[in-house]
Amino acid sequence: MGHPVLRRVADPVADPTDPEIQRLVLDMAETLEDAAGAGLAAPQVHMSSRIILFIVPAARATHENEEDRPRGLQVLINPEIEPVGDETVPGWEGCLSIPGIRGIVPRHVHIRYRGLDLHGNPVEREARGFHARVVQHEMDHLDGILYLDRMPDLSLLTFNEEVRYFPDDLSELAFRRGDAK
Repeated sequence: MGHPVLRRVADPVADPTDPEIQRLVLDMAETLEDAAGAGLAAPQVHMSSRIILFIVPAARATHENEEDRPRGLQVLINPEIEPVGDETVPGWEGCLSIPGIRGIVPRHVHIRYRGLDLHGNPVEREARGFHARVVQHEMDHLDGILYLDRMPDLSLLTFNEEVRYFPDDLSELAFRRGDAK
């Protein structure tokens, strides 16, 4: 947090098959693995390019439907996103660019996204659950938005070690705080 590239709109990628882009994606994949993260956007490695990488670990997927099943490393170049419906849900988010803390962020429950893969082939999917959350989080990085900007209540920001003191049911927390719909 603090690097100017994190606060600007990232530039589109002209050619996903360009060797420089291929190297950048490989470097990002290594960074994501080394950090044991679930997602990474090019601005987080100080590159203003519209590229995101993410995984949906089995432990975070609901397995209820195709839209939130475990997924290995996914690469999206020049991604676009649209909500499917208006429903949002609060959930914990952390970020490799803001280490050591988490906050409760409302995100759309159901989204549709599209972009290109590393070979320039179109990708289009719908996502729910953690899958939807990680895509929305990484997409925000491409538009200069940090999860802190999405938090309606900064009193719900905490150190990772303190998360255990919050209730498991975040809807109950929102209800007690008067934020529930």
